[in-house]
Amino acid sequence: MTWTAPVAEGKLDAAVRVPGSKSITNRAYVLAALSAGPTLVRDPLDSRDARLMLGALDRLGAASEQTADGVRVQPLTQGEGEVSIALGNAGTVARFTPALATLGSRTVHFDGDEAIRRRPIGPLLGALTALGADIADGGRAAPPFTVRGHGGLAGGAVEIDSSASSQFLSALLLAAPAFTEGVTVRLTGTPPSEPHIAMTLDMLRRFGAAPERHLDEFHVPPATLALADYTVEPDLSSAAPFVVAPLLTGGAVRVEGWPTETTQPGDWLRSLVRELGAEVRLDAAGLTVAGTGRLPGVTLDLHEVGELTPVIAALLCFADGPSVISGVAHLRGHETDRLAALATELGALGGDVSETADGLRIRPAPLHGGVFHTYDDHRLVMAGAVLGLRVPGIEVENPATVGKTFPGFVEAWHSMLAA
Repeated sequence: MTWTAPVAEGKLDAAVRVPGSKSITNRAYVLAALSAGPTLVRDPLDSRDARLMLGALDRLGAASEQTADGVRVQPLTQGEGEVSIALGNAGTVARFTPALATLGSRTVHFDGDEAIRRRPIGPLLGALTALGADIADGGRAAPPFTVRGHGGLAGGAVEIDSSASSQFLSALLLAAPAFTEGVTVRLTGTPPSEPHIAMTLDMLRRFGAAPERHLDEFHVPPATLALADYTVEPDLSSAAPFVVAPLLTGGAVRVEGWPTETTQPGDWLRSLVRELGAEVRLDAAGLTVAGTGRLPGVTLDLHEVGELTPVIAALLCFADGPSVISGVAHLRGHETDRLAALATELGALGGDVSETADGLRIRPAPLHGGVFHTYDDHRLVMAGAVLGLRVPGIEVENPATVGKTFPGFVEAWHSMLAA
């Protein structure tokens, strides 16, 4: 099934609202489950990944219910017996919930889509084992694996290589308040996406924990978490295609509800589009970006904001000069090998795009229509939409996969263009 990405017929003049942040939503659900009392999570993302997280927490004993304002999450309960957790292809679920499984007395089996079996998790499972967890993975260091809970985890000091994903570190830090001794983590590799680490630390503090950081060492002491009410910010990374659209079409787009202060990596878009020649205004109405329809080639290190790479790579195919994206080797272990996918798919449409060791090199070249394969990757659907603004006949494969982070994206995209 494909979706014909619409071409912009003129300058844009639109306002859009994006759903809640997936990263914040799933962290909030985990911290709510670890709290002493129920937590109402307001304005959460309602997507497959978020539902998989709620399903996993329910299997671990943290029930939840939909309310008029959001989702109310109850604390974890001990429980016994065997349960199975469906991971889908949700990295946050696969990485954040195994530590929670050590807190009860259940035997918990984890498995998911074929894609999640290719995504790295070995360093996290190894660190949890070093802290006393009972984990059987058959030597795969990937799903499927089993965690046998024995009523809690002592915690303590551990080293972890989080260079493949900052979620390994976040997983340990989020669960640490529930460990008897808390946890002290020393990093042995440089994790990507420093903003996501800052997000984890900020949310721990909001729920009542007291995390500390000294360079590459993190300490979270045991704590009783409690927060009756938490509101999720809009997902700024999912706003990326809307933010960059006026750079290709001219005109202006306003993303409503953009926070004035945030730890989300997507906030970096404000400085990027300014560097590319756009006018940017942030006020109470949101973030407004006005572009001219032309942009220069640039050299960008996206190590801290790797998830934006697909949309930015699509955008830079229309630059006046060559561009280089670096610092994103870790994208080879996401929903798909995003670097290989982008080089292949953009090249098939006439683009001059080549892989480097840690990124992409993009040179100006005329593009043409054709099928843009998305490899069940939500960010590639968004990239295909951006290409379609200027290139007729872009057929985006499996657009429904964008529901991972933005249910209703296709409808919102058409509404922006109609406006």
